[in-house]
Amino acid sequence: MKINKSGAKFSAIVKIGEDLREESRKTGKEFLYLNRGINRVVNIDLSEIIPMIDFNSDTLQYYPHSKGMFLLRKAINNEFFAEKTSEENIYVTAGGMNALSLVFQTLEIENVYTHSFYWGAYSNALKIAEKNQLFYDDFEDLRNNYKKYDNSAVIICDPNNPTGSKADDKMLFEVLDLFSKQNTTVIWDGPYRRLFYDNTDILYQKLLTYENVIITESFSKSIGLSGQRIGFMHCKNPEFNEEFAVRLLYSGNGINAFAQILVEKILSTPEGKKAAANFKEKTVNDIGKNIKLLKEKGLLTEEFYNNETPVGIFVIVNKSYNELKTKNIGSVPLNYFTKRTDFDVENYSRICVSVPERDFKKYFAKF
Repeated sequence: MKINKSGAKFSAIVKIGEDLREESRKTGKEFLYLNRGINRVVNIDLSEIIPMIDFNSDTLQYYPHSKGMFLLRKAINNEFFAEKTSEENIYVTAGGMNALSLVFQTLEIENVYTHSFYWGAYSNALKIAEKNQLFYDDFEDLRNNYKKYDNSAVIICDPNNPTGSKADDKMLFEVLDLFSKQNTTVIWDGPYRRLFYDNTDILYQKLLTYENVIITESFSKSIGLSGQRIGFMHCKNPEFNEEFAVRLLYSGNGINAFAQILVEKILSTPEGKKAAANFKEKTVNDIGKNIKLLKEKGLLTEEFYNNETPVGIFVIVNKSYNELKTKNIGSVPLNYFTKRTDFDVENYSRICVSVPERDFKKYFAKF
């Protein structure tokens, strides 16, 4: 049997979690699992939402529309874009990774630039799509050298994974203004932003003014539904959308109907909005306290943030994977997220700070 090998690798982050749990099983040690990017402060309370769903309905039991259910696309248009775009520009996907993978495959382009600190899945998805991954240092680099990125695509992930850094929106739009004057495609991948903002945030509406921006979004982080694997893609380019729609259809023949109905209820009903707001409030509160504790203990690598604010669900700490493991803390070595050589990458790790404050404080008290 001949295999068409992509060169992509299975997620090493998943393997880290499996190894830690196996060690816990064998030794009885309890670990604080900060290696995976899941909001674990609290689960979203769905108790008032589930009774609204008719599990015997044709809508739930039959094939959903290949672009996504209209009511969900309408709810997304209202929640993110204040109804200033068309539902025809919105495509429901099986999470953010599915959206990104299909975007990479659809774009006829050779080079895709990511931040020098980047989500490892970008690399593997780009390999499968046969695209070159190149890097930019920060948003000042993008602004000051914008012509370098002509005829390429640039991924903007803000807040960033793995650093959790949040750039000033003014700087972000200065970069977009420059890119709009040339042939640069911007892939706006911001699944962490809406955890910290509600629908009064006008960023997504402002993105509509740019013809060269593709938005990929996920509900895994903003409302804690990573297990439902649901997100969306938005683009205003009809030719791109036509090809994306074909690839989306044949990648899964529609997205899970239950997940779509569930998210639509969360976005559009008073009960759903209340559940989402409570989830965000509790999660953001503990994230903030956990980051504050790291600062107080001198564990946060503030030199990597370039005057940006760490607010995301991840941060970089100045301890190695093994140093954290000796304190029964799971993490991911920073070399999984960068190819930079201007510092000793082995001495740093990425951790998820979206866990209950009491648990976080208990384990980091050991430092």
